[in-house]
Amino acid sequence: MADTAALKNDVILTDSAAARIAQILSGEAEGTVLRIAVSGGGCSGFQYEYNLVKESPTDDDLVLAKGDATVLIDSMSLEFMQGSEIDFVDDLIGQAFEIRNPNAVASCGCGTSFSI
Repeated sequence: MADTAALKNDVILTDSAAARIAQILSGEAEGTVLRIAVSGGGCSGFQYEYNLVKESPTDDDLVLAKGDATVLIDSMSLEFMQGSEIDFVDDLIGQAFEIRNPNAVASCGCGTSFSI
């Protein structure tokens, strides 16, 4: 049985997000991955950055791999993202990656920035 404390801190990559990331990466050079980071800025204090990078994970990176999708999150960003779910939403409003972060106490209307 899994440790519930560990499960609470895991970052989850949904099947929908993994499929979209794999589709994006298929058009990139071999070895390219998606790096997600948290940085200061945005209208609520912090914002997510999404970058396609061709680099190997460092010792302090969280590596999320599902199918042909690979996501890297550095340890500093992971402190802000523990327990989050990374999803890809395709609805009438449009398509976008969405991070459901239980640590965020407020977010902006577009969902790209948040505060803790």
